Amino acid sequence: MRLLFLLITVFAIPQAGFSAPPNIVWFVVDDMSPSFSCYGETLIQTPAVDKLAAEGTKFTQAYVTAPVCSTCRSALITGMYQTTIGAHHHRSGRGEMKIHLPPDVSPVPVQLQKAGYYTCIGSGLPDLDHRGMTFGNPKGKRKGGPASRLGKTDYNFEWDPKMYDSHDWAEHGGKPFFMQVQLHGGKLREGDAKARAAFKQRVIAELGSATDPQKVTLPPYYPRDPVLLEDWALYLDSARLTDLHVGRVIARLEKEGLLATTLLIFMTDHGISHARGKQFLYDEGSHIPFIVRGPGIAKGAVRDDLVMQIDMAAISLAAAGVPIPKTMQGRDILAKDYSPRGTIFAARDRCDETIEHLRSTRTDRFLYIRNFLPLRPHLQPNAYKDGKAIVQTLRALHTEGKLPSVSEDLLFSPARQPEELYDYRADPFQLTNLAANPNFKSELEALRSQMEHWIKESGDKGPESEAMYDSDMAEYLKKKSPEVEQNIALMKQWAKEGK
Repeated sequence: MRLLFLLITVFAIPQAGFSAPPNIVWFVVDDMSPSFSCYGETLIQTPAVDKLAAEGTKFTQAYVTAPVCSTCRSALITGMYQTTIGAHHHRSGRGEMKIHLPPDVSPVPVQLQKAGYYTCIGSGLPDLDHRGMTFGNPKGKRKGGPASRLGKTDYNFEWDPKMYDSHDWAEHGGKPFFMQVQLHGGKLREGDAKARAAFKQRVIAELGSATDPQKVTLPPYYPRDPVLLEDWALYLDSARLTDLHVGRVIARLEKEGLLATTLLIFMTDHGISHARGKQFLYDEGSHIPFIVRGPGIAKGAVRDDLVMQIDMAAISLAAAGVPIPKTMQGRDILAKDYSPRGTIFAARDRCDETIEHLRSTRTDRFLYIRNFLPLRPHLQPNAYKDGKAIVQTLRALHTEGKLPSVSEDLLFSPARQPEELYDYRADPFQLTNLAANPNFKSELEALRSQMEHWIKESGDKGPESEAMYDSDMAEYLKKKSPEVEQNIALMKQWAKEGK
């Protein structure tokens, strides 16, 4: 009788559809938009992700609350807006000044561990790393030592490494396990010309062919330049390799007899890394794939309501029978009594050395963006982005006066409008700003009011202090990069000028 009581104490009643606490597997992919055939991409085929969608529920209107790795991941692992918990500046809290979670906020692995789960984070495959390459491959080594078998975390707050028991579920010992499969995704195509050429050869070796750059369709604000076309083709090939890895993990679960009792969630941490994608609040940067598969999950279903990556936390806790904290901002979107949101929000703040302050409000039709620093250009200097061949090419074409007007207006205007409003249903690439259009005055005012309410109600922490900026920049300055040093000086100069 005492044993029964203990079991009930450890494992609360799981969500409807699960007869026992399920295994939970998250696929979290870097730098990738919904570029999968089940989401309408026609140039490539992605059978594994397509099968997930066919056997589960696909969400077409899923968005991140932050379009860059560390802030997005800080939010998804806590189920909280990064702006609420003070983790909204990219790679913050890395210097002498640290960031601590509020007392009533706890990472999902901690909560699941307390409920009896075996928690792990890695590649999902015993012999392959986050790139789908063999462990020990020299190219897998990071500065300071060999590649770790543990997966990417990148949280902007202090956390206890013990919240992960292992890099893999192999030693779960019969306990239900929580596995975060962290994949390199769109980052696979990054690097210099030699690295990109090697990646293309890998694609041909593993998949039989590479995507033809001439068949690529670019967003209308990117010129059909050979560098950009080749990059986008390699990006699509990174989606194909990601799909291959996902298929292998699922095959492993099935081989081990675990698939039937496992809840799987597939998503990416933001959109494609490009000039208007990663780091920005347009669809290219914030729209993500989101698929849920498992016992009790509707098969082949498609949902068009607005959801966010922070909902992963609530979904997982509910499935495990762990009470969802009342303060958690993510929601169990699978609950029978769930009422779809009418509005969602997102934010972009400092990324590396580059100071920014953007907020967005989205309904099922309109996207409203507030530029709190409108006197700064869209493409502010940033060592990370300026190191990419695609951005270097765009800057060179701009200098030479060879960009089409739409590219000049959207990418290289020296300043921005304080407010942007898009009918993103009719204007999927967000080309036409309706903020000054009198026909949309009521929509603009409503969304502006909703944003102001959300900023106050959610406890948005806003810009970081100069002391915190200096603390984190001390870490960046250790890289001895003249470009980073120049950018930091420029950020301080612009701040003094009121830009």
